[in-house]
Amino acid sequence: MKVVKIGLKFLKPTLMACGVLFIMLTIHQSLVASSYRETPKASQFQMEKIKRGSIENTISCTGTLSAVGTVEVGTQVSGTIKKVLVDYNARVTKGQILAELDLDTFNAAVDAANASVIKVRALYKQATAEYERNQPLYEQGHLSAQEILVYETEKETARAELLSAQAVLKKEKINLRNAQIRSPINGVVLQRDIEEGQTVAASLSTPTIFIIAENLSNMEIGASVDESDIGMVKKGQKAIFTVQSYPDDLFYGTVTQIQMNPTETSNVVTYTVIVAAPNKKGKLLPGMTATADFVVEKAENELLISNAALNFRLDDRNKNDDLGIYVLGGGIPKRILVTTGITDGTTSVIKGENLTPGISVIIGKNIEKTESSNGFLSKILPKLSGGGRGPRR
Repeated sequence: MKVVKIGLKFLKPTLMACGVLFIMLTIHQSLVASSYRETPKASQFQMEKIKRGSIENTISCTGTLSAVGTVEVGTQVSGTIKKVLVDYNARVTKGQILAELDLDTFNAAVDAANASVIKVRALYKQATAEYERNQPLYEQGHLSAQEILVYETEKETARAELLSAQAVLKKEKINLRNAQIRSPINGVVLQRDIEEGQTVAASLSTPTIFIIAENLSNMEIGASVDESDIGMVKKGQKAIFTVQSYPDDLFYGTVTQIQMNPTETSNVVTYTVIVAAPNKKGKLLPGMTATADFVVEKAENELLISNAALNFRLDDRNKNDDLGIYVLGGGIPKRILVTTGITDGTTSVIKGENLTPGISVIIGKNIEKTESSNGFLSKILPKLSGGGRGPRR
């Protein structure tokens, strides 16, 4: 009886201990299983808030800056450059002398032409006097028609020679004036291609001596736009561009012309689009390379969301569903159908019922598994929580 009593005495605590261990094991297994089970909690997803703002859809291209109203100045006469009166970046006015050829030859030509005019004028005066003296005799019948015709012919011939000599004189004076190369416009000298003592020759292809920009406060870009994008560019469209010299500055322009003549390079067809670019601060210089973005579409004060939210699906079965986004309602992902507007490639305009700024939407999964085996129970139940016997020795 004593043995039985002793056995019963130890049996009751043993059974209680086993029960406690069983309960603890059950709770532990439940915790382990739940730690590896994906539950719809916000911590398991990457979230982003809907925002309200502006968005632009643009197309990009490159081009070269040039001054508006650029004029190439050449020479209409041949000769030797005697003086160069302006240099690069000089501001000039219309009619100002830029350079001067050796004038001696031109002055001599004017003098010779003037002398010829004086001579021919005297001959014309003499022929006229002869004609006028014999005209009464012809009227009185003392001279025949043939005889008076001779005097009249001499007078008209002298008159023609006088007109010719006067034309030559006028031409030589023009050449003398053209020997002083003048600015045709008000502007700035961008280029100078002559030096004193240099000989220039006027021909069918007049050499360029100076290049003058009418106004550097107004520039233009000749942008090359790909044929796939040219249909989206319109006259009057806004453009934003940057230049390498000022990478942090944004400059603004407007499309003024779309040239129809295409350019093909390596089987790539492009069209030249002219963009007017104000240059009030004078930062832009001719020849700079500009990277321009044409604003194709623009939306202001609209609801915006990342394209990742529009592309997110809980599983592959939802790939062909209507466009929508996921929000968490009570910890459970809930899908809301939306419609989209313009996009810049990373962000889109969205519209839908009950959408407001600040609502968090799912843009991706972020599942983290919590290893309960590192907890308190695993410490007191190492073999049970380890899920195995461990490495053999």
